[in-house]
Amino acid sequence: MTDMVFGTVAAQPGEPILPRWWRTIDRWTLTFVIALFFIGILLGLAASVPLAQRNGLAPFYYVYKQLFFGVVALIAMIITSMMSPRTVRRLGVLGFLAGFVAICMLPFLGTDFGKGAVRWYSLGFASVQPSEFLKPCFVVFSAWLMAASYEVGGPPGKRMSFVVCLAVVTLLALQPDFGQASLTLAAWGLMYFIAGAPMLLLFALGGCVVAAGFFAYNSSEHFARRIDGFLNPDVDPRTQLGYATNAIQEGGFFGVGVGEGSVKWSLPDAHTDFIIAVAAEEYGLVLVLIIIGLFMAVTVRSLMRLMSERDIFIRLAGTGLAVLFGMQAMINMGVAVRLLPAKGMTLPFVSYGGSSLVAGGIALGMLLAFTRTRAQGDISDILNRDKLAHE
Repeated sequence: MTDMVFGTVAAQPGEPILPRWWRTIDRWTLTFVIALFFIGILLGLAASVPLAQRNGLAPFYYVYKQLFFGVVALIAMIITSMMSPRTVRRLGVLGFLAGFVAICMLPFLGTDFGKGAVRWYSLGFASVQPSEFLKPCFVVFSAWLMAASYEVGGPPGKRMSFVVCLAVVTLLALQPDFGQASLTLAAWGLMYFIAGAPMLLLFALGGCVVAAGFFAYNSSEHFARRIDGFLNPDVDPRTQLGYATNAIQEGGFFGVGVGEGSVKWSLPDAHTDFIIAVAAEEYGLVLVLIIIGLFMAVTVRSLMRLMSERDIFIRLAGTGLAVLFGMQAMINMGVAVRLLPAKGMTLPFVSYGGSSLVAGGIALGMLLAFTRTRAQGDISDILNRDKLAHE
């Protein structure tokens, strides 16, 4: 596999790693991600205090934990972004194998913390959700398989990635974690489409997803309850969706004021799944639009840079990671405004959560590594040169 390509920045032999990293990194994307992290800390100061009070802890206990895991996530992101695409690929493959074993062992060693879904390993002092780490590694692993199918005499990588995807999605759905399963399947489907999948196969896959949805609705009370709540035209004001909807309406354009919101005292997941409701109530539509703009900027900017990439693996892996980041944000905010059924999914880099923060840092580090500037010439230059050669 070749390294990725942007512009014509010349490599400087013997250049120290930090200056080279700073010169080649997408600094705008890095800035946007750090801004999201600080917005998460700001919202955590309001959203997590009621939870700490209910649990008899210091008022800012969860803020300090979020700050700690956030710093770890930023360090992981920076270290990963310094890696070469080949090193990131190896990290993704090894991470996928470890994560796959971890989710296979969840029914035997995992815990649900009273939430009805076995998704975590309890370490005593903290908990780990392996699916958060599995997602970006799965994307890199699948991209590697798909790219290998383009090599002369290469393996049937596309079909192999399809089998792996089915296994991962099935294991996630059995937890049950339909949100992560849907997100993983969507990212893989887009990568498969970019890799040249026939439309008939994609339509057939869509039909299978619909059939699986009907089966899950009829066989899972957890899934059916969430779908029924979403389809019900009347929102119970005593439910999480009811509290979140009311908070967003009360916030208006400029919010009710810092610390003046009430939804954080009613929502048990105000600091995680419904953090956007806290932002809307206390800071109004203005902050919500800023958050949406930051997520859009990271996703779109990354995709635009990847459009000039000529290495198939990097293009596929980078696209999958960007889609994971953008779609998870879209799903989280879509649930809060009742555009989507409840999924139990955090807002990347904004919501509280150790696993989601650190895994998000690794995923964004991989994406930043794939979108770094490399001195190999732009793909458009190559196409124009070939065109002139044939004229």
